[in-house]
Amino acid sequence: MKVDFAPLNIPLRRRVQTIAVLKWIFSFLMLAQFCLAGFILLALSDWWVLAVLYAGWLWLDWDTPTCGGRRSQWIRNWTLWHHFRDYFPISLVKTADLDPRHNYIFGFHPHGVLVVGAFGNFCTEATGFSRLFPGLKPHLLMLPFWFRVPLFRDYIMTGGLVSSCKTSLSYLLSRPEGGHVAVLAVGGAPEALDARPGALTLQLLKRKGFIKLALKHGAHLVPVFSFGENELFDQMPNPSGSPLRSLQERLQCIMGVSLPLFHARGVFQYSFGLLPYRKSIHTIVGEPIPVVQTASPSNEDIDVLHGNYMQALSQLFERNKHLYCIPDDCHITFT
Repeated sequence: MKVDFAPLNIPLRRRVQTIAVLKWIFSFLMLAQFCLAGFILLALSDWWVLAVLYAGWLWLDWDTPTCGGRRSQWIRNWTLWHHFRDYFPISLVKTADLDPRHNYIFGFHPHGVLVVGAFGNFCTEATGFSRLFPGLKPHLLMLPFWFRVPLFRDYIMTGGLVSSCKTSLSYLLSRPEGGHVAVLAVGGAPEALDARPGALTLQLLKRKGFIKLALKHGAHLVPVFSFGENELFDQMPNPSGSPLRSLQERLQCIMGVSLPLFHARGVFQYSFGLLPYRKSIHTIVGEPIPVVQTASPSNEDIDVLHGNYMQALSQLFERNKHLYCIPDDCHITFT
């Protein structure tokens, strides 16, 4: 295979952007393992008392990821995230004002391989979320498993990440003061296995749990479509029914996380590696769908609101696709 090396005269700002994304990739793929190994080594060392003290803190703080988390505005405003944003670049587009007296569920689509747009827009202030939506506090939902990893859990909560369990979502949506936004990648891990350039298939037809919770708490629904999310990585061919796909789905059932075999570019060459391609991401936040609180929603109530949500998401995509070079004959497919 011919390797396409990066030229030596690349501007420093682009090198810094690459370093920022490299740091994020490391955090996403390897930091949890390093944190766990570090905690174990600390417990086995002469400094074991620190591990015991942290374990006590962990026991006292166990429920924090399901009770709104513990964000740090200082970390969300790191200059590093501006370089991360400019690598792609990432932009956040507002189409309507949102009343901070309400709570919201942002349905983020598509999931992509690593939900890059969701992280850049809702876990940092690099794209100006607080400026565009004053009075709102975004919380990106992440699998509960990651909040059980010592040290790593404390780091990811600083960006506004919280557990994706039902208890956590209900906590956010039931806040009487309003102003909380639960950002949910609705397609989840299964959709990540289909994330590749040109893909427009969204797993949504059977995803109704978030609709039921929106009705129970009266939280408004907001469809969000992130153009370019699926263009960042290639994947090994894994069509439905193939041995690789069967293995991935089996591991997903066991572990709760999908394992897409993705690749893109490297640090000093463009032919292979785990860094995403430099492709623009435009995350469009649609208009809110008002929801009337229903303590015990019926199946009919859920189906009606679910249908309205899918229609609103389709309309959001159709109204904006021409701005991002999507052909007129391309449409979202729901599965």
